[in-house]
Amino acid sequence: MSTISTPDRTSRRNLLKGVAVAGVGLAAAGVSANSAAAKTPASVHAGKPTGDRLVTKDGTSLYFKDWGTGPAVVFSHGYPLSSDAWEDQMFFLLQNGYRVIAHDRRGFGRSSQPSSGYDYDTFADDLAQLVEVLDLREATFVGHSMGGGEVARYVARHGQSRVAKVAFVASVTPFLLKTATNPHGAPKELFDTFRAAVQANRSQWNLDVTMPYYSFNRPGAHVSEGLRESYWRQGQATGLLAAYHTLGAFSETDFRDDLRKITVPALVVHGSDDQIVPLEISAKLTAGLVPHAKLVVYEGGSHGLLHVDKDRLNADLLAFLRG
Repeated sequence: MSTISTPDRTSRRNLLKGVAVAGVGLAAAGVSANSAAAKTPASVHAGKPTGDRLVTKDGTSLYFKDWGTGPAVVFSHGYPLSSDAWEDQMFFLLQNGYRVIAHDRRGFGRSSQPSSGYDYDTFADDLAQLVEVLDLREATFVGHSMGGGEVARYVARHGQSRVAKVAFVASVTPFLLKTATNPHGAPKELFDTFRAAVQANRSQWNLDVTMPYYSFNRPGAHVSEGLRESYWRQGQATGLLAAYHTLGAFSETDFRDDLRKITVPALVVHGSDDQIVPLEISAKLTAGLVPHAKLVVYEGGSHGLLHVDKDRLNADLLAFLRG
């Protein structure tokens, strides 16, 4: 394990600027950091899926994609995106003989927009219901940004009986909020500014954040307007309640105990220039908490590894799956 140095002021500012687009954990605005862990896991016996829809126990309609046959790979997306964010990885692995599954989290993308349930216990239970009805076994679970927290909480609440491996890509784990036991995190007041931005002009905020998200703000960067527009489109398709409440969810949920429960092989991938969730307070710590984790750092890599570094990430995921 590497020794983690205290992040400097610039690193904290970058975290706060981007954490809103990363995703780590409060159940809803005003819910305490530990409240989610107190919930009892929901029954995973959900209704039968119809086409590309699954209705959960509380009546939420989840949209999902299920392509191909072979070993299953389940993807969990980041904030404020949808399963579309994983299309490059899904298509690549499909061509290499894998069954690939991804869903739009409740309130995001094409899933319905309930008035409650924007916490990691519920997200994990929704995922468990999808895994159950699709009868996925020996699956690899891959989470990006706030999706990394979803993978960790899924294992903590539902065990590893259906899990072969896990991967965290630019994940918000293990804990973003500054507390007495996490002094290098960000203060809650700064996450409050993101909630204010959602209320003030969410459309502009979703566009502006793409520059640090993909490190397009760096000298010499090749800016892709297409990627910026794709991010904006997905962000705007997310419901307002999800956009607002999951800012608290991903900033206040503590995944440290969840990560310690992961005993299957794990891959942790992060960019050294991640301006949304800085490497030093996320991936390096995550790799230290998961017993069998391998940390891979992309030099100069941004938070948007799924697209900017898709060829390398695809190759690394394939090697991990085959290993």
